[in-house]
Amino acid sequence: MNVEEIIKTEIKIPIKARTMIHFALVANKVREQFAIALKPFDVSEQQFNVLRILRGQKGKPANLSTINERMVTKMSNTTRLVDKLILKGYVERWTCPGNRRKVEIMITEEGKNALKKIDKVMEQTEIEVLKNFTSKDLDNFNTLLDKF
Repeated sequence: MNVEEIIKTEIKIPIKARTMIHFALVANKVREQFAIALKPFDVSEQQFNVLRILRGQKGKPANLSTINERMVTKMSNTTRLVDKLILKGYVERWTCPGNRRKVEIMITEEGKNALKKIDKVMEQTEIEVLKNFTSKDLDNFNTLLDKF
């Protein structure tokens, strides 16, 4: 189905506008699929991203600034995301003894275990979302996206 059919217009949309509409439609579809996959775990896409960032620290704590820098979706409510993950037992936070203004955050074993389960579901979601693409298609697509 093409963009014009999706947005129900008979007008031929100029290529730049058509491309931007396509980006928006695809991004929304991918977010929707990720949200569906994450729902059983009661974790948002942003919380999932925070957990992956913290796991990537390999046992070292991170601070809010580090998490913000590495977020796929930049946002100002990282503190709230961390607070929700603390309530779930997935992360812990403490004040740095050497610098009381610095807050350190680390993934817990419970968080790592939950993330292992989530990873399996997300991998299957990625396979489903990208099922119509060959590896060559994906390489070409990523090359084009790198131009941004």
